Amino acid sequence: MADDQRAAMAAAAALSPPSPSPAFGRKASEPVILAFPAPAERNAAPRPGLRAAIEGWCARVDLAPDLATDIGSRTWLRGLATMLGLSATALVLLPGFSAVQAAATMPLTPAQRDEFRSQSIAPLALGADTGRHMGATPLVSPLIGVPERPTLQLVSTLGAGDTLPRLLERAGLGAADVAQVTQLVGQVVPAGEIGSGTQFDITLGRRPAQGAARMLDSLAFRARFDLDLSIERGAGGLTAVRHPIRVDDTPLRIRGTVGSSLYRSARNAGAPLGAIQSYLRAVDKYLSLDSDLHAGDQFDMIVSYKRSAKGEREVGDLLYAGVERGGKSKLQLMRWGNDGQMFAASAIGQPRAVPIGQPVASTRITSPYGGRRHPILGYVRMHAGIDFGAPYGSPIYAVADGVVSFAGRHGGHGNYVRLQHSGGLGTGYGHMSRIAVRGGTQVRAGQVIGYVGSTGLSTGPHLHFEAYRGGRTINPAGIAVIQRPEIDGRERDAFKARLNALLGVAPGAALGSIEPVHEDTAQATREIDKLAR
Repeated sequence: MADDQRAAMAAAAALSPPSPSPAFGRKASEPVILAFPAPAERNAAPRPGLRAAIEGWCARVDLAPDLATDIGSRTWLRGLATMLGLSATALVLLPGFSAVQAAATMPLTPAQRDEFRSQSIAPLALGADTGRHMGATPLVSPLIGVPERPTLQLVSTLGAGDTLPRLLERAGLGAADVAQVTQLVGQVVPAGEIGSGTQFDITLGRRPAQGAARMLDSLAFRARFDLDLSIERGAGGLTAVRHPIRVDDTPLRIRGTVGSSLYRSARNAGAPLGAIQSYLRAVDKYLSLDSDLHAGDQFDMIVSYKRSAKGEREVGDLLYAGVERGGKSKLQLMRWGNDGQMFAASAIGQPRAVPIGQPVASTRITSPYGGRRHPILGYVRMHAGIDFGAPYGSPIYAVADGVVSFAGRHGGHGNYVRLQHSGGLGTGYGHMSRIAVRGGTQVRAGQVIGYVGSTGLSTGPHLHFEAYRGGRTINPAGIAVIQRPEIDGRERDAFKARLNALLGVAPGAALGSIEPVHEDTAQATREIDKLAR
C-alpha cells in the first residue's frame, strides 16, 4: 500500500506545473518524468446487453432474403415465413371501415336556390348570372312592342331532295310570295332543273301587319350555267329579272402518246376522268386495248367544255375519239344523233365488220371452246362455248347490237338470254343470277342484260358465253358482226362537216381566259375631271 501511495504522489508531482520555489529540493533544470498505469491496471469494458445480442443475431441471420434465388433452401423458407408473418400481422392490424356521421343538408326553397345561383361564379354556358335580380321600381315602364330590323338578309341552300317552295317557307316568306316566286322562276327554268347546293340570296322587308310574315324584297340565285336570275319587288309587285352570263363553249381537245398505259398517259395530259372512261369504252368496240394499241400511237379526244365569265368550268360528254399511228389516222369516232352514239368516220354509208365486245369485265377464261370432261356429269362431251370466271353479281354486257330472242330458264344453262344480231349471228349467255332484259326488246352493244350467277349445271359463279351461226354453235373467240350504216346520205354531209369542225380545234384552246367585253359607249365626264383641266 505504501508503494501505491508513493507512485500516485510521483505521478501527481509530474503532472503539476513546475514551481520556481525550491520547496522540494529540486532544481528547475531537472527533467520531468511522466508515469502512466499499465493496461492491465485499467477497468475492464462492460459485457454486452440484450439489445446488442439481438442486433448481432439479426446481423448474422438474413430474415428477408431474395425469394428469387435459392428457391427451396432453408434461407428461402425463412424468407417466405417472414413474408407470411408480416402479411398476417398487417391483416390483423387492418383498421375497420365505418360510416362517417355528418349533418344533413339544408333544404332550399326555389327562391333561395335562385338567390345562391345569382351570386355564384360559374360559366355562362352553365346558367350563371351576371348579377342579382332586382325588382322593378315605379320608374320602370314595360315596352309596348319590340322594334324589328327593317330588312333581313340571309342565304339559303337548296339541299338534295328539297324543293323551292319548302326552301322559301323556311326562309320566312308568306304563302302569297312563295306561290308568286315559284311561278316566276318556273317561267324561266323548270324547278326540277335547279341543282342541289344552289344558294339563294334572300332579302326580306318589313311586315305588312303585326304577326304577319315579312315581305320579300329581292331574291337572287344561279339558275343555269349561263344565267343569273333575280326576283325583285317594284311598284307593280314582284318581277323576274334575267342576268345573262357570257359563256364560251369551245371544245377541249387533248392529245398525247399512248406510252406504257393509255389511262395514265391521258391523266398526265390533263384529261378528265369521265372523258377517259368514255374514250376507252368507245375505242374498245373497234380496237383491242391490249393488242391493237402500240406505245408510239397518239390518242386524240375532244370533250364538250364550257367556260363562264365568272370563272366556272363545266366538262361535258366525249365528242370525238381518235387514234393515230405514224401520222395517219387509224380510228376516228364522233358522237352523233340524239342517243349520243359514237360512229366511225370510215364506215359512214357502208356496212362494216365490227369485232364483238367483251361480255364481262373479267378476261379470265376458265373453260375454252371444245371437248372436255363435264365437272358435274363426269364424262367427256362438247363444250359449246367459253366460260368466263367472274365474281357473283358482276354485270353481263351485250357484245353487239341485237334483239332479245329468248330470256328465261333454259335447262342446264339456268337463267339464259339469247340475242340475235345482224348477219345471221346469235349469242347466248348462261348461268345468270338475274336477267335484266325481256324477250323481243332491242339492246345496244355494251348494255347490261344480266348478272353473273351459278344457276343450272354450274359449280360456281361464271358466265357461259356461246355464239351461233346458221343455227349451229361456233367458237365465240374472234367473231365479228356486220353492222349496217345508220347514217344515210342526207346526214353524211352534216356528219363530215361536224367532224371537220372538231378536228379544227387546237389542243388546249379552251383553257385560255375569256376575252373581256369592250364597252363602246363613252362614259360621262365627271365634275372633278372638269376642275382638273
